[in-house]
Amino acid sequence: MQQFDLIVIGSGPGGYRAAVLSTLRGLSVAIIEKADWGGCCLNRGCVPKKDWHHTAQLVAASRHFTRRGISGVLSAELDGAWQHQKKVVETVRDSYTDYMKRLGIGAFNGAANFVDAHTVAVGEASLNAKHIIIATGSSPLVPDAYPLTPGRVLTTDDLFNHAPPAGKRVAVVGSGVIGTEFAFILSQLGREVLWIANSKPLAGSAYSQPALKILHEALARHDIQARTGCRAEYVEVLPDGVRLALGDGSVETVDWVLLGTGRRPHTDNLVVDAAGVALDAQGYVKVNAYLQTSVPHIYAIGDVANPRMTANQALADAAVAVANILSSGSRQQDAGAVPELVYSAVELGRIGMNEDDAEDAGLEPAVGFAAFETNPRALGQDDTDGFVRLIADMDSGALLGAEVVGAEAGEMIHAIAQQFGHDDALARFAGMFYNHPARTEEIQNATETLAAKWGLAQQVFGE
Repeated sequence: MQQFDLIVIGSGPGGYRAAVLSTLRGLSVAIIEKADWGGCCLNRGCVPKKDWHHTAQLVAASRHFTRRGISGVLSAELDGAWQHQKKVVETVRDSYTDYMKRLGIGAFNGAANFVDAHTVAVGEASLNAKHIIIATGSSPLVPDAYPLTPGRVLTTDDLFNHAPPAGKRVAVVGSGVIGTEFAFILSQLGREVLWIANSKPLAGSAYSQPALKILHEALARHDIQARTGCRAEYVEVLPDGVRLALGDGSVETVDWVLLGTGRRPHTDNLVVDAAGVALDAQGYVKVNAYLQTSVPHIYAIGDVANPRMTANQALADAAVAVANILSSGSRQQDAGAVPELVYSAVELGRIGMNEDDAEDAGLEPAVGFAAFETNPRALGQDDTDGFVRLIADMDSGALLGAEVVGAEAGEMIHAIAQQFGHDDALARFAGMFYNHPARTEEIQNATETLAAKWGLAQQVFGE
């Protein structure tokens, strides 16, 4: 039996980061992966999807090239985009595995299953550790109506695992983040998209109505609109396509279907019962604020324990779990401090509370707003959609939440996240020095607007 300080099950962003952080702090670590190193995010999720999104943005932006004296309109093909993301993924994966080797992390390929609360079996190997982190991620959730069929009915995992199917007309199913992103991406990569959604896109999210309005308008400019309230009642896989009988009475035929219908926590064959680890009714591993499971020395992070199911959350969870392994009870999870992003026809980023959350918590929210429509950098990019919204407590001036909509929102939200949780976050925004022209200047403008509108000059400017 091989002995370690820590066993990490799963090599996605959370598992990989937990293994690296623990090793850098002096622990001996084993990490187990049954499939591709890097997990879903690297191989079948956020990394290749962001690669495609960049290509889609380039194509979308080319519609305005003539304004800049550039002739021609770009077009893209999914096959070429797939090959590009494959090379990116391979490069990153090689970097991951090389770094683990250099750090001396014990890497084990194979399916893990618990033998007891300190022992995990991987094939013929038996590993024992003082602490264990479950980071096994999630698997696609497939609605009963859709029979998974190679080349016809696919999950997003299938789309990145294999070269894309032939055919131009694609049905994208789902109104959440996955469906909203892929409806835009595939439409810009040479596919005609039929978008099927039970509800209005992102209707269940925490994004504000102004943010969703800008998103829906941007999608509409690209002739992308979800057909809502028409769940598929019957799906028939044909030799040359897929026939969908929809709830609104229509029948559509497409070349293939992409399911963006969510994911479920992945604990299959892990034998958590052998370790005494409890699951909830939805199959998530139960954890407390310190990310401990029902067995205190076993932790769970990322998708397998958190319904938010984002790589951002998994990375944050990893830091929390490792901190508590090194010093028990030293750090609690704060999901609100982790940015949420959507990469579609516009980018959307948010952190913390929205106004409804603040009011439910008994707080009185004050809002500061600054749009990109007159921002010099945005004007120079021909991309003025969007804004920065800051939400503060009316009494204390503490920053409660923020929302950024528009180009580079995914980067800008991190500038806000760096100060989030500090009592003087707004004062820091007001006192920072900014590049000019830059989109980030609107963080300062939103802060100053908030202070002036809500009488928070003392808290923000020290006056």
